[in-house]
Amino acid sequence: NRMVAPFYRLHCLLKRAHMLLLCLGIAYLMAGSILLLQRSSIRVAQPNLASLPPLLSLAAPPTALRTAGLGVRARSRWAAIQPLSGGGAKAGRHWPASQSLGVQHLHRRWFHSLLPESPEQRVSLHRSSRHKGTYIGCFLHNASDRALGGTMLYDLRKMTSSLCQDTCSESGYQFAGLEYGAECHCGNRISSPRAPEEDCSLVCRGERGSPCGGVGRLSIYKVEEQLPGHRKFRNVHHRGCFKLPKSTISTFPVYSSQPNLTTQSCIETCTDKELPLAVFKAPHCFCTWTSSLFSLNQQSDNKLCVGSTGLNLSSSSIPTAPTEHDHYQVYHTPVLDSRCKERMFLPQRSSSLVALSSFPGAGNTWVRHLIELVTGYYTGSFYFDGTLYNRGFKGEKDYWKSGRSICVKTHESGQKEIEMFDSAILLIRNPYRSLVAEFNRKCAGHLGHATDAQWKSKEWPEFVSSYAPWWASHALSWLKFGRRLLVVHYEELQRALLPQLRLITAFLNVTFTEERLLCAQSNQDGHFKRSGAPQPAFDPFTPNMREMIDPLIHTVDQALQSRNFSRLPQEYLPR
Repeated sequence: NRMVAPFYRLHCLLKRAHMLLLCLGIAYLMAGSILLLQRSSIRVAQPNLASLPPLLSLAAPPTALRTAGLGVRARSRWAAIQPLSGGGAKAGRHWPASQSLGVQHLHRRWFHSLLPESPEQRVSLHRSSRHKGTYIGCFLHNASDRALGGTMLYDLRKMTSSLCQDTCSESGYQFAGLEYGAECHCGNRISSPRAPEEDCSLVCRGERGSPCGGVGRLSIYKVEEQLPGHRKFRNVHHRGCFKLPKSTISTFPVYSSQPNLTTQSCIETCTDKELPLAVFKAPHCFCTWTSSLFSLNQQSDNKLCVGSTGLNLSSSSIPTAPTEHDHYQVYHTPVLDSRCKERMFLPQRSSSLVALSSFPGAGNTWVRHLIELVTGYYTGSFYFDGTLYNRGFKGEKDYWKSGRSICVKTHESGQKEIEMFDSAILLIRNPYRSLVAEFNRKCAGHLGHATDAQWKSKEWPEFVSSYAPWWASHALSWLKFGRRLLVVHYEELQRALLPQLRLITAFLNVTFTEERLLCAQSNQDGHFKRSGAPQPAFDPFTPNMREMIDPLIHTVDQALQSRNFSRLPQEYLPR
């Protein structure tokens, strides 16, 4: 008994210590919960709900809160909880009718506030702002009074006034407006009344010291002006040469004529008027919307437009009045055609899941952008990529099996994952280009580029040896296990955009208008395509790498041929 007593006392002591640690742990968790509730109640109590403006009407703004790390691909396990915009069947849960509109505003503000907001984060309205343009003021921006009606850009983590101004300037707009500290709106006209400056007291997520909007309020800047003829625009595309009758030309909403007119000045004029097409024949400049008048099958031989080409040509010898039938050069301006800007989730849940499947780096994001423009519906994702969500892909936060997206992005290639989808668009790109694009993304994000040092590091050959076989196995698996496939080659989409988009929309069983299709073409790049430069200063693929990749190309090509799909483009590998 004397020997047992010390062990028994030790056992009791350890048991009490175990219980003590358990109680301390519970107390710690409860204290943290109470602190969090107190912080939430303080934040909710701050605004005056009666003074909040009406909720901005957007196409089904997501309301499911997520705190997962942004920019990291992770499996999406959250179903979005949000109402649908417009008519149609209701999907998902709704805010109770008894809740005030102000609570919805608070909810949206909380969603945009990925980090806790302290009083020190508020902008001092008397502090000098750090931006390149001129601060105009605070303006209303809601369903009835939209201050700026041009393109929009989202970045919930790194938005700055300079980023917004640069984006709007490169897209051809004169004004840049920031809302909620994370959303950028562009336009050439301010179409709403001013609001009190204290309403625009939120900070930009990527900087401090500059007004960055508020709830239903825009902090608007006049972007840094450039001399006429020196403005540099993104996304200006030559549409082609078209024969247009005088009766049609006369219906275009904007006309300008001046000596020594150039295509550059015509594009600037139409951009300032927020119209997506510039129709040019020196010295005449017309601005209008996209329409079936400018479809590919209406194009004329470009030689018939000689004298109206080149961004720096002028011609005073051209007749000063259009004839009955003249040929005109047509350009897409950087202005986003508003007819394909609005998007929404499917009005009724679909019982059929359609995959948009590709190997990483094959252009999935770009094709999603095109599909959303043409159909007007959001695309979903098997993953959650915060960077893409921040840039406008609202389907990123929606549960991938919700049935509310027109199609679902996936890179999966296992039989089980493939058979979860009822049909699929299989997007294939040259493996050499895909590997380079994916390595760029891994090193520098969706729009960045790897450095020469990273190309020369040991990570690159390891990446190729791991990912190159996956390029082949991904395509082969979908060809074997996929149900109802449409194979789309990235290079064919680049060469013949409109015919390929027609095939895709027909496969998705979506009706669309010719105007929306042309609108998608004029805005095909958006803010989601990596620029063409810089490229590595040397060929990153060694002979050993090519010896491994080339047979994989042959294997995929033969598999496509055996299943009666279009073969890989000749440029992949000379046959």
